[in-house]
This record gives sequence, C-alpha cells and structure tokens, in this order.
Amino acid sequence: MFIQEVGQSIPSDTPHVTINFRLCAGNAKDVRPRFFVDKSITSFAATLIEHYGTPEEWATLFPSHAIAERCTCFFQDQLGSQNAGQVARVLNLLPRTDPEKRFVEDQRHIKPMISAVIYPKSYSSVAKSFWQHSGEGISSRRAELCHRAFDDGFLVPSIDSEQNTQNHEQSVPHRPLKGPRRYQRGTSVNGIDGDSESKYTPNHGLLIDKQQAVVEGAQFVEERYGRNLDLSLVGKAKLAIRRRIAGALTANVDLDQTAEDAIPSTSIRQVPGISEDDVYLYPSGMSSIFNTHRIMMACRGKMRSICFGFPYIDTLKILEKWGPGCQFYGSGSAEDLDDLERRCERGEKFLALFCEFPGNPLLKSPDLRRIRALADRFAFAVVVDETIGNFLNIHVLPHADVVVSSLTKVFSGDSNVMGGRSLE
Repeated sequence: MFIQEVGQSIPSDTPHVTINFRLCAGNAKDVRPRFFVDKSITSFAATLIEHYGTPEEWATLFPSHAIAERCTCFFQDQLGSQNAGQVARVLNLLPRTDPEKRFVEDQRHIKPMISAVIYPKSYSSVAKSFWQHSGEGISSRRAELCHRAFDDGFLVPSIDSEQNTQNHEQSVPHRPLKGPRRYQRGTSVNGIDGDSESKYTPNHGLLIDKQQAVVEGAQFVEERYGRNLDLSLVGKAKLAIRRRIAGALTANVDLDQTAEDAIPSTSIRQVPGISEDDVYLYPSGMSSIFNTHRIMMACRGKMRSICFGFPYIDTLKILEKWGPGCQFYGSGSAEDLDDLERRCERGEKFLALFCEFPGNPLLKSPDLRRIRALADRFAFAVVVDETIGNFLNIHVLPHADVVVSSLTKVFSGDSNVMGGRSLE
C-alpha cells in the first residue's frame, strides 16, 4: 500500500491544512497544522534564524505583533521566576516603504507582515504549546507569501522598514506579490504574462520554462476549478461568510448581491436580531475558542471556567493554562450539573461554561436547557462549540451566549483553508 512521506498533504495536490504523518507501525494518520508545523513555515523560520538568530535559537511565527506578545507572556507564565524577557524576543517584519509605489495594488487587500518570537531551542516545548493550544500561528500560505517577500527584500525588520537593510540586496529585481504561484491564474506566473517563453524568479535567479510553469499551476485543485478570487473581492468574501454564518444568507449569490441585499427579518439561527455584525472571524477554530476565553477574562475578570463534557483536548488545555484554571466535568452528566449547582449555591463564581454540541469525539450532547437556566441564575456565560453538529443541522444559539466553530472542515469544500468564527 502506498504511504506518503512525512509532511506531504492529503490529497497530494492540496498542500495546505492536512498533512500525512507516518507512525512507527507503518500506519498513517492525518495531522492538523497545529500539531505538525508545515515545512513552508519551518523553512521560513530557519531563514529568519540564519539572519537574526544564533544556531542555538529557533523561531515561532505569528501573523501580528499582538499575538507574538501574547506568546512571550505565555513564556513568562510558564517559566515562573525566570526572566522571559531575556528568553524570548519579538522580531517584527513589515513591508519596506517603496518610493516607486510598487506592490500598492496588492497591499490594499493583503499585507505580507510577520512577527517572529525567537527563543533558545531548549524552550521549544513552551512555544509549541502556545502554537498548538491557541491556534494563532501563521498559515502555510502566509509563510510562502512572506518568505518570498523577505527573499525579495520587500519584507524587512520594523526598525528598518523605511530604510535599506544590510542583509538584503536592494538591487534585486522586484515583482508584484500575488501570493504563492499555485494560486495565480495559469496565464500569469509571478506577474509575467503567460505568453512569455520563460519565467524569471528574482529571489533565486532561475529560469523556469513555460511548460513547467503551466504544469505547476495546473496540478492544484484551486487552479483547476477556478475558485480563486481577485484580491479586490476579499472584503466582500468575508461579508458573505459572516452573513451565511449569521443565517441571513441562505442562497448562492454573487458577491455583489451579498453586499447589497438587505438583511432579512428572519434567519435560520432562530434568534431575532442576529446579523453579520455579531459574527467574528478568526484564523482557526481553536483561535475562536482561545480569544473568546481571553476576551471574557478581560471583560469580567479572571475567574475559573467550567469544561463540561469530554472535549477536544486543546479546549481543556486553554482553560487550564490561561487564567486561574477550570472545573472539569468529563462525563457531562446530570449528576455533574447537580454538583455544579451545589458549588454555585455555596458561592463559587465561574467565568463561563464551555461545551461541545455534540462532543468530539464521543458525540455526547449536554443538557443545554438546564445549563442555560443555571447560567442565568448564577451569572456565568455559556460557550458552545457547534463544529461537529454544524449550524445547518443544530440550533444551539438560543441556549448560548457565544457559539464558536471551526470553518476549516467545510468552508472551502476541500479542507484546504483554515478558519474559525464566533457568533455572539
């Protein structure tokens, strides 16, 4: 039986989201990006260490400075009395100011920015824990985009973002940044018209013949089925996603119609007044859970949370490692709710109850009606993860304060994009 090599995708022509991991016994299983960091991400991290680190250091990459700072705070919490400020540092890379106004068209919709947390390799487990539990690491697509921008001299450290850097040759020819080549139309590779007999890649100085370029573009599902959108449609695409999640968009329409149509008076969510303004998008499903918990602690103060039922493991880890901890009811039974009620009657205060409907992987469903009654009585929030059930099949919002879900599994049709959302 054919078994793919470690790090290859499933299927092999879809390089993002799901990869294949070979077990010692010769079997194979799917591995999520948070558990096994994609090769494109580790390659970019190695490049940054080569330029800005030492052989004893490694880097974990995030899409923003704010997330990188949360990672360094996690270092501080995990290392206790040690000075995390001397252990982990943040390197921000931003687009270089371009007096000739190149790349302006693409930057209106997507900016190749990155923040790297650099630390000794001996602390890699701490960074890996934050990466896995929070779901806030960069995607392989962003890694490819930013790595190429860095090699082209367009992405530079923030302190030098308006100056030339000594680490990059400023004489290197520039090309428009359209994202990874595989997501461009077959008629244009790296900004060069498809009629050209050869393609020039500035960062490597290589000539790629026309036939190879066509084959490379044709082998990807996104290219073959023409699902790529022009970058100018990014905002409308996000609006369409938010409206569909809110239950206000129930038919297949053009993006222009999505933006112009009035919000209907009713939606499949069965809760009046719900609109796209109540939907928040995140880079992954775990990120939606992580940030919901983080925001609740910021608004209501740090209190223990409740993990009700046997959850997906990272949900429990988030509640245990961030904040004062959690009360774990693994069975999710009526007896557990009796115990919770007694605790609340004795004066224990809780931030929120987190549960899944149904649970992953046991498919057990909690008693949401009783949970809602207890939450109203004792003033804690209810957060329901509906990923497995999907909002087209179940209606948990009437019983929840926040509904979270992973979009990775369904929203592209091929599980080759990452995303998450919360509905509040």
